[in-house]
Amino acid sequence: MATMRDIKRRRDSIQSTEQITKAMKLVATVKLQKSRVKAENTKPYFNMMYDTISSIISRSGNIRHKYLQAGSSPKKAVIAITSNRGLAGGYNNNIVKLVNSRLPAQDTYVYAIGRKGRDGLARRGFAVKADYSEVINEPMYRDAADLTVELLDAFSRGEIGEIYLAYTFFKNTVVHVPTLVKLLPVELEVRQDGEDSGPHAVMDYEPDDETVLDSIVPKYMSSLIYGALLESVASENGARMTAMDSATSNAEEMIEDLSLQYNRARQGAITQELTEIVAGANAIGG
Repeated sequence: MATMRDIKRRRDSIQSTEQITKAMKLVATVKLQKSRVKAENTKPYFNMMYDTISSIISRSGNIRHKYLQAGSSPKKAVIAITSNRGLAGGYNNNIVKLVNSRLPAQDTYVYAIGRKGRDGLARRGFAVKADYSEVINEPMYRDAADLTVELLDAFSRGEIGEIYLAYTFFKNTVVHVPTLVKLLPVELEVRQDGEDSGPHAVMDYEPDDETVLDSIVPKYMSSLIYGALLESVASENGARMTAMDSATSNAEEMIEDLSLQYNRARQGAITQELTEIVAGANAIGG
């Protein structure tokens, strides 16, 4: 049975942990408010960019372009967006599991944004081609554009044949959805009836389709990557806030239980002392 000293030491330790988790929850809450506003304010632009590109390509007929066809290489590239820190519930592990279940490790290069995803995928046999972990600390559109240039160069050289984006979609404060999107070759979503969702009028390009697609596809990719970065930052802070809130609640319950144990042990010690005093007095009086 634990002594009063052991119970008190453990209670004090948990109280210190509770103060840390409570502080981390407050920090995550403030960061969540900022990142959520930023993600929500920029989301209409990225949605419009996706709809516009889908509309253009769906009206292009049987046009052949390097960004609309799979490359010659069987290798795939995935941009895996996670965080540099833990204590965010299953946020990081969900991305690792998603990529691991959907893409073959032996044929996939990882372009890591976030050390947790980088390390988790490396342990599962994925080759980490590049590490951009510092980007997630303060995402900027320039970072997405630079990464786009590097990936498109590798795609054009035939080093990779497909490009994917793995990130966490921010639905609300407590719901964050791990998502895998295929960036290249550009594909349209197909309805359940088998028809593409875009209009069928032929698109005219000026000066020509090659020049136009060479210009707009990189912007399309950069926009989706930057949008995913903002969504992921909001999701990370939401996940960390939820995890720290749960940890704080658990700590409070444990402190209550330990306080009750301590009071019972203290009451037992007092009762034992009184019993010994009474027994001693009776022995002297006898």
